[in-house]
Amino acid sequence: MSRSSAVRKVDPSTESRGPQRPSPDTTGLLDVNIERQRRRGRGTLSNASGRYEPLARIAFDDGWQSLEELPPFKTEVSVDTTRKIITRNDSPDISFDRSINPYRGCEHGCVYCFARPTHAYLGLSPGLDFESKLFVKPDAAELLEKELASPNYQPKVMAIGTNTDPYQPIERRYQVMRRILEVLDKAGHPVGIVTKSALVLRDLDILARMAERNLAKVALSVTTLDSELARKMEPRASTPVRRLEALRRLSQAGIPTTVMVAPIIPALNDNEIERILDAAAAAGVKEAGYVLLRLPLEVRDLFREWLLANYPDRYRHVMKLIRDMRGGRDYDSTWGTRMKGTGPYAWLIGRRFEVACEKYGFNQKKRKLTTEHFQPGKSGAEQLSLFA
Repeated sequence: MSRSSAVRKVDPSTESRGPQRPSPDTTGLLDVNIERQRRRGRGTLSNASGRYEPLARIAFDDGWQSLEELPPFKTEVSVDTTRKIITRNDSPDISFDRSINPYRGCEHGCVYCFARPTHAYLGLSPGLDFESKLFVKPDAAELLEKELASPNYQPKVMAIGTNTDPYQPIERRYQVMRRILEVLDKAGHPVGIVTKSALVLRDLDILARMAERNLAKVALSVTTLDSELARKMEPRASTPVRRLEALRRLSQAGIPTTVMVAPIIPALNDNEIERILDAAAAAGVKEAGYVLLRLPLEVRDLFREWLLANYPDRYRHVMKLIRDMRGGRDYDSTWGTRMKGTGPYAWLIGRRFEVACEKYGFNQKKRKLTTEHFQPGKSGAEQLSLFA
């Protein structure tokens, strides 16, 4: 026997999320934690089946000591053969209507990542699978070039990094993001990037060239300045120091930069709001934003088990404050409030952020990108018309 596991019929949509009620206990957490050595360097503790799966596989010791034979979680990359690369949205509380995701899943392993539930659509776990079973879109640049050339395409700012990080570690190998930027640069198309990685500096040449025509902005998320907390919460993302250095170098190159204090987690990193903004201002950053912690679907239990394992003394306090800002629940997806929360504590965080921004000179003038340089390439139909 090479490994031991149990298969049992469950309703993952119920088991994974647990009951939605304002209780500070640990009800709803799954006893499916993966042994520490197998998940070393990863963010989450478990790998529960996604909500659409009729079966759940759980490793257990059957007395044959075969658990020791189970391999560690290694990063596996598969090809995503998508036929379209631009994703559209009509959400009223985000500032863009189109985006590109070069990858599915994210090796950074941020335990709080709101994109984790999307791995359930692939029949995979939003837990460890999300950060170890990744999908690359190698034809992204070619697909983008084709879509921009469509006669019906109307340019607006393209958002990249809004779901999974375009500069996660596997980008060093595949360079999908760089090829996308080359297409956008050639077409004169504006782009806004969000990342947690200093790898963005690799593309400083393209970004600086685009910024000269007011075509590029870059935002880096700085969740904490505490390296120990960052290592536990975002194990494979760039360190806080490297992110601030990336912001400094981007700013020096003339690229408009934004610091995102995101997510803000009450009683865990909310005490750092002012310090993060102070450090970002010293790096030359001119704009800032924040987002309150979001716990949709499977993220709820993944975050709770991580919090209980790493900060058990704060568990009840953190979850109570989260519920106080979410109408008594762990999460409220209502448009208009899901990013900032409601209630006195959410209001206090918002006011602190505003006061600190005023003190350090953030958001005095927000840079708007332009579409005036857009020049779509030739579509197949247009090229054939030359022979008519």
